[in-house]
Amino acid sequence: MAGHSKWSNIKRRKEAQDAVRGQIFQKLAKEIYVAAKSGDKDPKNNANLRMVVEKAKSANMPNDRIDKAIEKAHSVGNAEDYESVLYEGYGPGGIAIMVDTLTDNRNRTASMVRTAFTKNGGNLGTNGSVSYLFERKGIIVVSNKYNEEDVMMNVIENGAIDFKVNDDSYEIITEPEDFIKAKEGLEKDIDEFIASEITFLPQLEIEVSEAMQEKVLNIIEALEELDDVQNVYYNMKEE
Repeated sequence: MAGHSKWSNIKRRKEAQDAVRGQIFQKLAKEIYVAAKSGDKDPKNNANLRMVVEKAKSANMPNDRIDKAIEKAHSVGNAEDYESVLYEGYGPGGIAIMVDTLTDNRNRTASMVRTAFTKNGGNLGTNGSVSYLFERKGIIVVSNKYNEEDVMMNVIENGAIDFKVNDDSYEIITEPEDFIKAKEGLEKDIDEFIASEITFLPQLEIEVSEAMQEKVLNIIEALEELDDVQNVYYNMKEE
């Protein structure tokens, strides 16, 4: 059944602010740096790095910035070190929110995230308070200008577990381990991706009023603006 794509909404919301694009690239560079530092600098030999690079390319991050982040991770004397910390809580209307961060100072990041929650009508919870409501999956979103049957057959052959038709796009879901295979299969015929990443998907999306939806988006945007925040996941159904 056709519907609206949350991923298209997210992309439009972020691209509406030119200043945000630079922040997105900065965050992606950090993510690339961490993935490259933890293993081989060649994406072909480092699965985590490969997935982050795919995500960066979908965000139209320039190749030279991707290469620079990789080289920085393996440069002599580079002492930058980040750890991944996941925060969980509830936004307005009881919407579950998970906040994925990369930080070199846990106290600073925890304080910033907590403030963003409380100032926007939310509450920061404990570990495990909402994560059970989400599943780790691969997501690929492409424009519906491509032939539906061709795209569907392609991804099914390459490990997709779900295929959804939206008003303006096709949404493909994979298990994390099949994400690269499905993406590479599509790249033979598709040259533009709306979204392409390993993410947390809600098991059930919650509908709220238009007024409440605006309040939830306010807290999401407040969290996304924080330098240490890489991704924000939530279970609100967007219209």
